[in-house]
Amino acid sequence: MGELKNKEQTLVVFESQEIRRDWHQEEWWFSVVDVVGVLMEQDDLLKARKYWNKLAQRLRDEGSEVVTNCHQLKMKAPDGKMRKTDCANTEGLFRIIQSIPSPKAEPFKRWLAAVGYERVQEIENPELAQQRMKALYEQKGYSKDWIDKRLRGMAIRQNLTDEWQQRGIKEQSDYGILTAEISRATFGMTPGEYKKHKNIPAKSKANLRDNMTDLELIFTMLGEKVTTEISRQEKPETFPENKQVARRGGKVAGNARKDTEKELGRSVISKDNYLSDQLPGNEQQKLENE
Repeated sequence: MGELKNKEQTLVVFESQEIRRDWHQEEWWFSVVDVVGVLMEQDDLLKARKYWNKLAQRLRDEGSEVVTNCHQLKMKAPDGKMRKTDCANTEGLFRIIQSIPSPKAEPFKRWLAAVGYERVQEIENPELAQQRMKALYEQKGYSKDWIDKRLRGMAIRQNLTDEWQQRGIKEQSDYGILTAEISRATFGMTPGEYKKHKNIPAKSKANLRDNMTDLELIFTMLGEKVTTEISRQEKPETFPENKQVARRGGKVAGNARKDTEKELGRSVISKDNYLSDQLPGNEQQKLENE
């Protein structure tokens, strides 16, 4: 499903194309622009957004309430920032899909009927969410060992963000600042700088951690876990205090990374993404084009 922004927001995938969704008012709400892009077979969100704007106006002119029933929810944009986007629930999307001539319409309806109710199943059995995520990574060619580390890292990250909430951190931008402090102390780079180092385009939907090697994931986990433990022990009350704790947690991981590099005689920080080191060239290109 991809990386979680928080417990209630995630990505789902239809034929290798990511669709953002948010758990809102006790049901899933999906990014309309993402769905339009899938049905138009268009990766360019700008073109998909223009199409949706014209379609929305036509639906309004016809007296349809489907546009009125859409909600603007904040979702992670390709540039990494949280931006408001039109979202529709499962019922609304079915009505929008009927207005778009596309050979993908019917298979998308069947897919939507399934994923629209995943949340109910996951509430009853949380392991289902993890199983689905593992299956997605396996389909993309990641090894079992890597997947285990990635999922463990997600759990550690969630514990950290829960701890930050306890310390009064609310704004998404503040989470980004604290994360950057840990990353800078661990690797000498912020996440944005790290993506540039790995030649990941700034507007790409690719997640930095999905492009890390095993060791990079391990030191990322270490920095965030130590930060969580320090915070729980010291209970920082101000944002500057939280920044200091984040810097200290990252420094522990940074020192461990440097010691490891001395023993290995090479840098832990890699310019390559994980899959490019594991898959044949044609398979890697296929994944990059998905």
